Amino acid sequence: MGPSKSKGRRLPLLPLRGLLVYPSMVLHLDVGRDKSVRALERSMVEDHMILLCSQSEVNIEEPTEEDIYKVGTIAKVRQMLKLPNGTIRVLVEGVIRAEILDYLPNDEFYEVSVKELPEQETDDPEVDALMRSVLSQFEHYISLSKKITPETHAAVSDIDDPGRLADVITSHLTLKIKDKQDILETVDVGERLEKLLDILNNEREVLELERKINQRVKKQMEKTQKEYYLREQMKAIQKELGEKEGRAGEVEDLRSQLAEAGMPDLVKEKIEKEIDRLEKMPSTSAEGGVIRNYIDWLLSLPWNKQTDDDLSLSKAEDILNDDHYGLEKPKERVLEYLAVQKLVKQLKGPILCLVGPPGVGKTSLARSIAKSLGRKFVRISLGGVRDEAEIRGHRRTYVGAMPGRIIQGMKTAGSLNPVFLLDEIDKMAMDFRGDPASALLEVLDPEQNNTFSDHFIEVPFDLSNVMFVTTANAMHNIPRPLLDRMEVLYIPGYTELEKLQIGMRYLLPKQKKEHGLTEEQLKVSDEVLLQLVREYTRESGVRNLEQQIAAVCRKAAKHFVANEQAEQQEPLELKSELLKEWLGPAKFRYGLAETENQIGAVTGLAWTEVGGDTLVIEVTIMPGSGKLTLTGKLGDVMKESAQAAFSYTRSRAIELGLDPSFHEKNDIHIHIPEGAIPKDGPSAGITIATALISALTNRYVSKEVAMTGEITLRGRVLPIGGLKEKSLAAHRAGIRKVLLPKDNERDLRDIPDSVRNDMQFIPVSHMDEVLRHALVPVQTGEKAGTSIL
Repeated sequence: MGPSKSKGRRLPLLPLRGLLVYPSMVLHLDVGRDKSVRALERSMVEDHMILLCSQSEVNIEEPTEEDIYKVGTIAKVRQMLKLPNGTIRVLVEGVIRAEILDYLPNDEFYEVSVKELPEQETDDPEVDALMRSVLSQFEHYISLSKKITPETHAAVSDIDDPGRLADVITSHLTLKIKDKQDILETVDVGERLEKLLDILNNEREVLELERKINQRVKKQMEKTQKEYYLREQMKAIQKELGEKEGRAGEVEDLRSQLAEAGMPDLVKEKIEKEIDRLEKMPSTSAEGGVIRNYIDWLLSLPWNKQTDDDLSLSKAEDILNDDHYGLEKPKERVLEYLAVQKLVKQLKGPILCLVGPPGVGKTSLARSIAKSLGRKFVRISLGGVRDEAEIRGHRRTYVGAMPGRIIQGMKTAGSLNPVFLLDEIDKMAMDFRGDPASALLEVLDPEQNNTFSDHFIEVPFDLSNVMFVTTANAMHNIPRPLLDRMEVLYIPGYTELEKLQIGMRYLLPKQKKEHGLTEEQLKVSDEVLLQLVREYTRESGVRNLEQQIAAVCRKAAKHFVANEQAEQQEPLELKSELLKEWLGPAKFRYGLAETENQIGAVTGLAWTEVGGDTLVIEVTIMPGSGKLTLTGKLGDVMKESAQAAFSYTRSRAIELGLDPSFHEKNDIHIHIPEGAIPKDGPSAGITIATALISALTNRYVSKEVAMTGEITLRGRVLPIGGLKEKSLAAHRAGIRKVLLPKDNERDLRDIPDSVRNDMQFIPVSHMDEVLRHALVPVQTGEKAGTSIL
């Protein structure tokens, strides 16, 4: 701003930061800026007068004209003292308000031309009333504020001058500089008092609100301090009594357990937070028990505990062979895993699925795998599980919430790398509570299960080092996405020779021991045990065989105990007659093959969930109107097979020597006995066709032949599944010639040598070949029946 023509008083200017001086105020100032020091020095040289104006912003070091308020106070410098740190302390006394007219040119300090703003004298009664109101409000303000002493009120009450009263009261209030400046700039006394009254009202309201808040906080604080004090007292009392009971000792124990656990930081932080929550809770709180249960679960899980794998192949092979006879493929797979583990050191656990009929040793094989690896073994049964929470756990908000079976199993195992058996995975069901099979997708995926999420524990858990083994009786019940994650190892049924070896090596010694018999007391020969297998059991596994051996051992124990001098008794040898006496007459006829050639009855081979079986398919022809009847609890696929066989027979009527219209004059009944058992699948196609043609042509079917294969309308024989189980069933039934589809020839290598060498397998590709092998030629057969054509 340039020099103005207005004449005014010349004064040095001292800009104040965060401070404001009113007329009649006396106070100390510390001055450190060079310009301000030089302004003071000029003041001391002349008449000790200086203009004090406030800066609008405290942080500005070099203020310009725009940064300094236009109205300030002319003050007299009473005293000036230089301090050791270079600043100057001055004592100033405010004299009169003044307004800056011009900034005069001066590089050394701020110099201004000012106009004084004297106080207006007034005897207006309204001003007196305002003075009283201001004093009353100020008194109220002092009673609420702790920052102003009551003596200040006494001093202020003696002031008669209304302008000075407003200035003094404003100087004692904790206000922003902007608000104080507003009072300074108000020259009119009445207006100044009104503004002050408005400020006092606002401040009083704020203080009252603050007091209410403080009282509330204080009450809360007092309550918290009281609880804390009482808790500390309780700790002290328990310590004196030597007790570790109560919440304090509990929390201390949990903290020490946490320090020793060595778990991931994420889990540690979670537990620390929960322990802090537990500590603050009253011991009677129900939620305290929930939190304690949660902490216990987290602390009990094996976050970093692992067992060392025993990678000796020869030792593992010995263990597997000692525990199980046969089962070459599963054993080979375990040894391969060990070999790879030895080479790469760290291999994500494979997920094996052992599929096979009941009693073949799936569960015990998984136990042997754990033993051979030197790992912990844990088993959970999934049979009948319908709730997804069984796998993933319930959220902690539910009453009685627990982790899922996977986390429970890991706690039981106590290590991060157990062999984990999920038994009966094909028996899971699904209902409104979710699909547990889908919940297992995360568990059985090596790419995902390193951060398995259980709803209860709420922190990721690493399952990538676990070797999962699952068992199932049938694959078709396992959902496809779940099956894709697993490596299926099929465990077929045992042959008679294998059952004999298992009985002799494992079952008989085990049952003798369990029934208190010594090795010498009961002698069982191979022939008698084979008789037991053939005549008293019919199964793919050996569970029923073990039950029968246990029954024999019970009878033997009773025999020895019935005599007083049991120890001195002669060893008992189990003979065939004694076996029949103890177990009753034979339950099954060994060798179920037909004893003579039959017309319209053919032995077929079937696959069931409990292994292979033989089925006799019967066809009878009666005069009628061409009705085809199917009985024996047949599934849709098997009914369609029967229709296909019937259509093929009609299409070949002339070649077979039949009347082309035979179907119009006769009713045909196809029956498969054992009606209570459901039967389905296409593999009985050629068997039904053979029985049908045999009945229609009155030709005998060879009693030695059994067959399996799907038929097409043109008589082609298509491949089927389960050849090994079917072959074992045929062998068990005493059949020595099996017709099988040519495409199944490759499956013959899976059949044990003892069975393959004892039977004749004839591959066929067309129905003509089937008939050639199955039907007995008329000239060499037994007495031919009377033709019904």
